[in-house]
Amino acid sequence: MKMKSLAARFLIGFLALGALAAQASVPIEVKVPIEDVFSPKGFDSNDNSQVIISGYLPNLCHRAPKSIVNIEDKKINIDVVSLRYDASNPYCPEMIVPFVEAIDLGVLDKGMYDVVVNGKSVYEKKSQLQVAHAQSDAVDEHVYAAVEYIERNEGSRRIVLKGYNPSDCFVLDEIEVLDNEKNVYSILPKMKQISDHCPMKMMPFDYEVNVPDRLEADRVLLHVRSIEGRSVNSIFNSAGAR
Repeated sequence: MKMKSLAARFLIGFLALGALAAQASVPIEVKVPIEDVFSPKGFDSNDNSQVIISGYLPNLCHRAPKSIVNIEDKKINIDVVSLRYDASNPYCPEMIVPFVEAIDLGVLDKGMYDVVVNGKSVYEKKSQLQVAHAQSDAVDEHVYAAVEYIERNEGSRRIVLKGYNPSDCFVLDEIEVLDNEKNVYSILPKMKQISDHCPMKMMPFDYEVNVPDRLEADRVLLHVRSIEGRSVNSIFNSAGAR
């Protein structure tokens, strides 16, 4: 009887361990912590509008975040979620993983939109996005440089936009810098066409920009518009830059 009792206990323990292992290997979808919602200025009613979200994954039990967007009238609800594994999973080191995500909203009608991210949760953040009336029917009012990344020097307000333009028939016209009066500098590297003949020819570029000091926020977003409705985004510590 004692042998049977030991065997039963061993079986129960084995099944319990199996259940815990199964729990650790099956992820669930959860909302993730959000730090800021950035609403850039400069979108028209023919642009692919975006908001940019910064946040973090609490540990490596979380997988890459994804966004779920719902737009009704002038309200934009965004849930930023991640697949989370149980903390008992042996592959979950305690390491915070920050992220900055551009959320595509598509073409929006002109007007002011209320933006709510991870609503009805402890991570809820709110913002507003202004979309202006487009001056033409073109997909974009301007052709922007194909910026791929932003080069920065710590402690300096000087940045360099780097990338490759697809042809030598476009050259830089101007770099316009707008702000939303809160926490975003929108940097618009506008191109102009100098020839009707546009052969496919990758042209590297370095465009220098001095980040203005107009906003009071210490932590601001550099939102650089790029070709085909894309953008490059980077958090800039304004307080630490000269």
